[in-house]
Amino acid sequence: MTISEKSCNPPSDEVSDAIHQNLDKVKQFAEREDAKRTRLQWSVEHVTVFLGQPRFLVGFVGSCVGWIALDCGLHKLGYAYFDAPPFSLLQGIVTFIGVLITIAVLTRQNRLARVEETRTHLELQINLLAEQKTTKIIMLLEELRHDLPNVQDRQDKHAETLQAATNPDAVLAVIRERNDLAG
Repeated sequence: MTISEKSCNPPSDEVSDAIHQNLDKVKQFAEREDAKRTRLQWSVEHVTVFLGQPRFLVGFVGSCVGWIALDCGLHKLGYAYFDAPPFSLLQGIVTFIGVLITIAVLTRQNRLARVEETRTHLELQINLLAEQKTTKIIMLLEELRHDLPNVQDRQDKHAETLQAATNPDAVLAVIRERNDLAG
């Protein structure tokens, strides 16, 4: 292992227990969401994962080329076409496979979108709580600064601003307003 590899991949014992606990919680969240999958959903997702691999693409294209080559080759040898050009049967099979792939992908994406929506809602709740806690800590520190006799009491406009609770609806309105002006 080179020096650069060591710096990019620090040993696990150099990471705090809090990070390990957080990683475990993320893993547990994913496991809970996976456990909610039905057997049918699980099957569809495994098929979708297979269909998204390069070997499926190579096999699919190879099969189509093989179909056309076999049909044309047999015809040159004097046999009747089993699917004469423009290969209507092959087109039907390809269309059917395309529809199945589309349905499988949409099914998987819908479930993943629901999982992402839950994760985003959780992140929002945690961020709002963290903002509330931070605001309270700033308020307590400012109070302490005013009360301690050996600390110079001064006006701090930035600290006063940070003490105010953030209204998420007001922030969202400002974001929308700015996006409307920029658009």
